[in-house]
Amino acid sequence: METLVKQIEVGLAIYALIYLALYLIQALLSIAAINKYFLYNDFFHKSILIRSNNSRGISIIAPAYNEGKTIVSNILSLLSQEYPKYEIVIVNDGSSDNTMEQLIEKFELIKIDHETNSDIPTAAIFGYYRSKNPIYYKLLVVDKANIRSKSDALNAGINASKYDLIVCVDVDCILRNDSLATLVKPFLKEPDKVIATGAAIRLSNSSEFKLGTIVTSKYPKNWLARFQELEYIRSFRYGRMALSKLNGLLLVSGALGMFDKKRVIEVGGYHIGFLGEDLELITRIRKHLHEKKTKFKIVYLPESLCWTEGPTDIKTFMNQRVRWARGLAQNLYHHRDMFFNPKYGRTGLLAFPYFLLFEFALPIIELLGLLVILADLFFFGLDVYFLFLVSMTAYLVFTTFTLISIYIDQLIYKQYQGIKDMVSMIAMVLIEPFIYHPLLIYSCLKGYFNFFLNKEKKWGVMERTGFNESTL
Repeated sequence: METLVKQIEVGLAIYALIYLALYLIQALLSIAAINKYFLYNDFFHKSILIRSNNSRGISIIAPAYNEGKTIVSNILSLLSQEYPKYEIVIVNDGSSDNTMEQLIEKFELIKIDHETNSDIPTAAIFGYYRSKNPIYYKLLVVDKANIRSKSDALNAGINASKYDLIVCVDVDCILRNDSLATLVKPFLKEPDKVIATGAAIRLSNSSEFKLGTIVTSKYPKNWLARFQELEYIRSFRYGRMALSKLNGLLLVSGALGMFDKKRVIEVGGYHIGFLGEDLELITRIRKHLHEKKTKFKIVYLPESLCWTEGPTDIKTFMNQRVRWARGLAQNLYHHRDMFFNPKYGRTGLLAFPYFLLFEFALPIIELLGLLVILADLFFFGLDVYFLFLVSMTAYLVFTTFTLISIYIDQLIYKQYQGIKDMVSMIAMVLIEPFIYHPLLIYSCLKGYFNFFLNKEKKWGVMERTGFNESTL
């Protein structure tokens, strides 16, 4: 038994060293990618895109279910986009609150006849609505039955959309005014190759907005939202940029992503029944294009273009993260034939193994490490000094990378101006491994457990507080 425990310890040590090496490589790749992005960011300058009569049309699709508190602010944000050729498709997914009533009243909607442009199967459509007010001519509202599937609502929006590029957003998000002009650039630079683009997501909690536009960016006051903001900065600045540079992205965030609609329709749209519908769609498109031997690229942009409200209570947060973990397990299992399969190029040989071995497996490895420590403590004698050295090394590496990502973020965007915000962020970095990280590990393990036991899939409900509207 002692021999087995020692062998597991060696295996865990090797895994940890590989993981730390990969983290360092990711950091270097991310810094190189960010530097290159800002060196060549003047390609198709925003002013040219805004004035051009030949811009590619973009359809923004936003499903809405019981979003009465934020729906108006969100639509005002979308209507303020600095881009000449776009439409907004809001899909009211059978809301039981006043979402549809607010839409009709605030935007003066009337029911219309509308021809769909694709035929992805969806639940029943009750009607299509446009505004009587010419100010809102870009707005189309689809009212449909709810079958507890965000994927179905997105598919209904795709069917109703008219342009060849689609942007899928969460309706609780506020976008930067130049989000469309920024996301579309890679499509203009490599029109025959780029199939999707994504960008950084930030938390809107405690920030101030006016008419759908951010006025003042503030570090969240809620302790749970503060940890989430750190996590977002770290993951978007490191992981996504590194994988983008290697063209190995398996995920474009469901909160904000631009897609070539033709490619989405080719694979049958979003699949109903997947909790991680954004992850599954990208994986399926990559799989499809590898099988067709078609070259493609998925690009991530190191820009903060989207603000979303994060959970502020443990129950809602855990529901969200358990769902994400289950979605990851579900996707990896469903597409397991891609694992180390050379038929699928860098997706099968790089991206898929990385997500399986260092995203999915990490919580399991951490749990195994804890069990080994307990076994040593109770049965074989624990080297406390060695454990302290290893733990401190891991802690320092983790906090150092987080602090570097915050520094890069502040250097580029100056997101938070006040000393108080910066001191608070640093303090949260120092305590994050002891408070927030265990919550993440527990939620991941619970999500995996639910998936493998085939427990009922639940989306859960997030109560919105609404955006903090400035009176400036």
